[in-house]
Amino acid sequence: MDNFVMIAFCIAMGMIFRYAKLIPQDAHKGINTWILYLALPAVSFKYIPHIEWSNQMLFPAISPIIVWAGSWIFMELYCRYKKYGQRTRSTLELSSAYSNTSFIGFPLIIAYFGEQNLSIAIICDQVMFVLLSTIGIIAAVKGNRADTAGIKASMLVKRLFTFPPFIGCAGALILSSFMDLSVAEPFFSKMAGTVGPLALFSVGLQLKFKGWKQEIAQLSMTMLYKLMIAPLLVLLVAVLIGIKGDIVRISIFEAAMPTLITSSIIAEQFKLNARLTNLIIGISILVGFITTAFWKVIMDYLVI
Repeated sequence: MDNFVMIAFCIAMGMIFRYAKLIPQDAHKGINTWILYLALPAVSFKYIPHIEWSNQMLFPAISPIIVWAGSWIFMELYCRYKKYGQRTRSTLELSSAYSNTSFIGFPLIIAYFGEQNLSIAIICDQVMFVLLSTIGIIAAVKGNRADTAGIKASMLVKRLFTFPPFIGCAGALILSSFMDLSVAEPFFSKMAGTVGPLALFSVGLQLKFKGWKQEIAQLSMTMLYKLMIAPLLVLLVAVLIGIKGDIVRISIFEAAMPTLITSSIIAEQFKLNARLTNLIIGISILVGFITTAFWKVIMDYLVI
């Protein structure tokens, strides 16, 4: 119960601080820098050395690919039916294919399943970021009418290998194979402990809802996929291949997370519909608290 109180409190405080102008307008950028460069790499160093690798651990790596592939098909069909252009399709793909696996996912996983399962969530998070940094950027470039230079492989590689959480994940995997990192675990624990409250506070600072009625059709279809169909696809694949347990539960739960905040940054950078992406992010976070509870009940009922 304490974790749910913290989630609600931190997001509410972020919203209150922003509306009361008690904090600079772009303060979330400084908070996000701490999280990305220090706290999330510490999470990797805390949990990855304790992962017991097995064939089933491939499932958390595959689940973000399932979510992306489903989004590509869903938005292809939806945009063809509505006769939307490539810019709108790219915007909707960015808003539906990539989950908020860390800023929202990590605190909710701790609340529902316990801190020990973050090691599984880290795998989902890193694969999701690799997809966003490659396929997501390609989709954004395709939707940018003003872009004439195309996509440079060097840009994708640089974006991937300079992302601090990816560096932290790779570093934890490599170093834990050669040395005992347990002596530094208390330090990593304290650093990792800042992810939850700071990430949720940052989310509260960025939530925006103005103008949602004008975008209700695209909002509803995107959230239908992101919050309901995406986790259902991961669940169906788990049932088909016959695996159960925490690995599957965390993978489904991460697939059920709301839209990734970074999607808005990419949409703005490549001149897509950033306003729509921001609306989807904000509303999907609020609705996501209800739908993730629904998926927890479904998994308990099915004994996944």
